[in-house]
Amino acid sequence: MNSLSIPFDLIKEILLRLPAKSLARFRCLSKLWGSMLLRPDFTKLFLTRSSAQPRILFAIEQKGLWSFFSLPQRQIPYESSSSSSLVVAAAEFHMKFPPDNMRIYSQSDRRFACGYASGLIYFYGMYLKEEDYYGVPVICNPITGQYATLPFLIRYRKAYSFLGFDPIDKRYKVLFMAYPCGPDHHRILPLGTGQRRWKKIRCSLRHEGVSEGICINGVVYYLGDTSGYEDTFERMTKFVIICFDVRSEKFSFIYPEDFCELINYNGKLGVIYYGDYDDDVIVFRVWVLEDAEKQEWSKYAYALRDDMFLAHDVSVIGVIATGEIVLSMEDYTSKQPFCVFYFNPKRNTLQRVEIQGFGDYHEALEKPSSVHVFVDDCSRFYAFADQLGDLNVNDPKLLNSSIYVPYTKTKEEVSDDLEMERINREDIYPPDGYAYGYGDKAGYGEGYEDEE
Repeated sequence: MNSLSIPFDLIKEILLRLPAKSLARFRCLSKLWGSMLLRPDFTKLFLTRSSAQPRILFAIEQKGLWSFFSLPQRQIPYESSSSSSLVVAAAEFHMKFPPDNMRIYSQSDRRFACGYASGLIYFYGMYLKEEDYYGVPVICNPITGQYATLPFLIRYRKAYSFLGFDPIDKRYKVLFMAYPCGPDHHRILPLGTGQRRWKKIRCSLRHEGVSEGICINGVVYYLGDTSGYEDTFERMTKFVIICFDVRSEKFSFIYPEDFCELINYNGKLGVIYYGDYDDDVIVFRVWVLEDAEKQEWSKYAYALRDDMFLAHDVSVIGVIATGEIVLSMEDYTSKQPFCVFYFNPKRNTLQRVEIQGFGDYHEALEKPSSVHVFVDDCSRFYAFADQLGDLNVNDPKLLNSSIYVPYTKTKEEVSDDLEMERINREDIYPPDGYAYGYGDKAGYGEGYEDEE
């Protein structure tokens, strides 16, 4: 009996029980398997079923090499009244990235090197060697191991880019924000269209990105700093939350009280304000955006105690379906356990969970490795959000396994690059009496100041 004699419904039911990594391999078996696994009805059903099993994703960087692990989210809240009871969880290893001899280095003082949206990881630049000046933007699926490079974009200044996902059109877009810059110097790249071309996009507010981006229900949020510009002097704060609608490609702005961290709070924007920090207490406030148009918030305040590991650098990373707020340590070293913390605001309990399995794939180094943690949002009503699979990508060729995809620029793109280079050089060497504060070619210099 060959596979064609087996009813498709039976084959589909078997395949739906497999992990995304296995399905990605099966797509390469033949054209028949590829077309079967890319059918829209199968894709939607697979993602609907997998939405009941959201995970926490760990991305660990060590010497330019990234390792990806994941852990199922809890479906039942912890019941202990203290974190003194030891709970251990084993993380599942998925892949190391990038392949071969390539590396992804955190350039200069950049505090964020990767972004996450709907199951894909975006890296600002991948380098053949550390001394390379330009990196290649790249996206990858941390579960299946597939990846693709993006079109090169010349940049002479400090710049930030973010990955967003539109759940209506089911399309990814990369947002490139240049700094310092005027309102017309930014770019956006729609993925899966086959055009592979950066488009100009306008943002009316001049700012510097100072946080990672987070995509919630088709909107990319990140924190910006507007200090140094005249239109900020009338406001109480120099910070602004940039809101970019992935589908309409429009910007809007929210002005927080002060510096804050942004999280996904069960499908809503959550803003974290940290208070005074003692050796055994973390005090923070959580604002949840209930109405974006009216900017109406639900506000909460918490104080976490009774855990010696809270003395380490920890940050709030999100909220899971049980209602627990998840915190995580920011660095990993083989000399001490790596922990995440589950805080139940209703019971006022904190449970520490030691994550094991990282050390099996890392050298024992004295210098800590940076850990980025992402929480899936399982509160959404559509099937194409925050799932650790790549079956919702419009163009399956987008996530191929070839590095440096051949690409020839159009005359218009070459003209745009030359114009961007001219503007960049003007920003680097501003007119007399004015300075942005960034002097070198890459935008990370000490800057220039006119003498009296």
